[in-house]
Amino acid sequence: MSDAAAMLGRAAGDISPRRRRVRWDLVLLLAPLALLTGIFFDVPLLNTALWSVSDPATGALTGAHFQEFAQSAAYTRIIWRTLVMALEVTLLTALLGYPLAYWTSRLRPRLQAVVLAFIVMTFWVSILVRTYAWIVILGNGGLVNRTLQALGLTTRPVEFLYNELGILIGMTNVLLPFLVLPLYAAMVRIDRRLLQVAQTLGAGPTRIFWQIFFPLTLPTLAASAIFVFILSLGFYITPAVLGGGRVPLVANMMDLLVNRFARWEMAAVVSVVLMAVTLSLYSVYQWLRERGA
Repeated sequence: MSDAAAMLGRAAGDISPRRRRVRWDLVLLLAPLALLTGIFFDVPLLNTALWSVSDPATGALTGAHFQEFAQSAAYTRIIWRTLVMALEVTLLTALLGYPLAYWTSRLRPRLQAVVLAFIVMTFWVSILVRTYAWIVILGNGGLVNRTLQALGLTTRPVEFLYNELGILIGMTNVLLPFLVLPLYAAMVRIDRRLLQVAQTLGAGPTRIFWQIFFPLTLPTLAASAIFVFILSLGFYITPAVLGGGRVPLVANMMDLLVNRFARWEMAAVVSVVLMAVTLSLYSVYQWLRERGA
């Protein structure tokens, strides 16, 4: 036993320096990335958090800004509108994205590649260009209104733009791929033998879908929906263009606080509140993503 212990000790002594050397190599490799991340991401976040609790005149720490935020009905109303809008976008994206992902996963491999190519191509077009394209489609003289009037369904243009409906359509269009692609990946990984076994046991297509297929994809659907919700909270271009300034959300409010009213401390408070909500949702997203893995 003593000889075996000595051999194990020598082996451990031979391995541990190598492990320490590899560990230091990794530290040296990751140090520049960690430094850049700290300078360009962490320092601005910490600076924003410091502004939210600092008096701009004296520099002393204060909680007056958060108190003003909590007592102001305008801030609360805009935060609430942003949360509601993000929830509506998430629900609409899920209602459209799940059937699209399911339909894509049932196609032949070549057709799947074509459909996925069209979905991925949306990332190649600027969000600003895609947003302005909706003005051409949904405007008073746009394609949709002219079609409705030509069919005799309406006698005057329908107001699709410069309201919450226009923002909802534009944001859903931008965020739809972020839900479809993860769902498609989860669906194609499902073992088809499970569905075949259920079919041989007498289960119909509807029962197979709701009792087997849908529960297996539910964690991915929930995680993707939370991810879409997080992205919806910080949208700026689409609400600004399609809302026409009539539907202010959090990002638009922060733009006014910084560029028009020079209330940097209140913009920092809004940022901290939004970051706290985002981090909470992101933790839930990570938990759901790990369950669906």
